[in-house]
Amino acid sequence: MLDEDQALELLAYLVTAARTQVDEAAEYGPLRLLTAARRLGAAIAPKASTATAEFVAGPLSAVPELAVPRDGRAEYTAALDELCRALAGHLAGHFTRDTS
Repeated sequence: MLDEDQALELLAYLVTAARTQVDEAAEYGPLRLLTAARRLGAAIAPKASTATAEFVAGPLSAVPELAVPRDGRAEYTAALDELCRALAGHLAGHFTRDTS
């Protein structure tokens, strides 16, 4: 689904985020991963199924992009847990749909 330029942009983000994470507070790790997930979602949504596009626009975008879990850690963790549940539900539906 991604063309080479999009894949390279995501690759560059992941590699440089790994490097900056060495010098940043540990709380930034989830932030960097969610930013990468949002970028991936934005890249695939126009070419994806309606359900996947809805997941990207809904549950994935519902977690605040700049949330850093220093304060309100329990709420942040609960939001990530809900995102994981929503993703699991989407994946279960996506991979078990009738292909006949």
